[in-house]
Amino acid sequence: MPDALDAHPYDALLLLSFGGPEGPDDVVPFLENVTRGRGIPKERLKEVGRHYFLFGGVSPINDQNRALLDALRKDFAEHALDLPVYWGNRNWAPYLTDTLREMVADGRRRVLVLATSAYASYSGCRQYRENLAESLAALEAEGLEPPRVDKLRHYFNHPGFVRPMIDGVLKSLADLPEDVREGAHLAFTTHSIPDAAADTSGPVEDHGDGGAYVGQHLDVARLIADAVREETGTEHPWRLVYQSRSGAPHIPWLEPDICDHLEELHGAGVPAVVMAPIGFVSDHMEVLYDLDTEATAKAAELGLPVRRSATVGADPRFAATVRDLVLERAATENGRRPAPCVLGTLGPSRDLCPVGCCPARAPKPAAAGADSPYA
Repeated sequence: MPDALDAHPYDALLLLSFGGPEGPDDVVPFLENVTRGRGIPKERLKEVGRHYFLFGGVSPINDQNRALLDALRKDFAEHALDLPVYWGNRNWAPYLTDTLREMVADGRRRVLVLATSAYASYSGCRQYRENLAESLAALEAEGLEPPRVDKLRHYFNHPGFVRPMIDGVLKSLADLPEDVREGAHLAFTTHSIPDAAADTSGPVEDHGDGGAYVGQHLDVARLIADAVREETGTEHPWRLVYQSRSGAPHIPWLEPDICDHLEELHGAGVPAVVMAPIGFVSDHMEVLYDLDTEATAKAAELGLPVRRSATVGADPRFAATVRDLVLERAATENGRRPAPCVLGTLGPSRDLCPVGCCPARAPKPAAAGADSPYA
């Protein structure tokens, strides 16, 4: 048996995710949760939910989180890390507040949080922290003593997150017909967000054109493209592109859209494309619909061969990454200075999101950061 690993002072890990419907009757209530406070009519939500209805009203994200939970528990057990793993969602069962209430009942006092978003942005980080603060306040209102929660740093440039994506791109290239493989372009995709949200993503010193959100994605895309060149001997042109825009047409969002990019590449005579969804931890609805359905249909219309590479999902290397991040943060809390494991040029993200990081339009309390009311 390996020597026991020590996560002290932490006594639990919380997997915090977006959540998704698990049947047709769940779709509209789920979307009502997602859009609460925006006054969107139910008929409009039914229209928005058509993507889910194409897949039987079931989002794949919950099963993917269950697979990740299994992978984490297996990895922790194999490495003698005695740290129970819980799961809570922002927008569907198991709801975050219910899970935190369960953790309090189980006596958990110091909780590490793994969010299923690897990059800095309001929707990918601070909004999760706001949800945590809201749930902790709900526990206090019930007369419970909430646990202290700390969020694991962004892991976009950890080798255990990047290497599986490199392997996915290599596999997709190998799956292309040989006569188009060498000239294939790489389209690295991520969720489009408003330009204003991108520009203010990350710490204040990173604010500017695209902010930390774009910079972090570009660093990962470059790492993957360089590794593919080194391992195949072929230089594949690449670009960071966007998908899944959902905002009002008059508000500028990050571009180009993946479908527009495919049209541009086809017009330029590119023989094939590998779409690599580096902005997504798993193959949830944005990947299944926006890439596997919509973008793939656009490519077929153009007669452009495409392949879509895999996301990290429950890859054992990602589970090992989480273990590494847990031990790194525990060591820091115990006064040691561990060497963070990172690739690329940006270095490790901060353990604590600083004041002014990824600001919201309407400021709300946010836990697990330098401005947390729950220190």
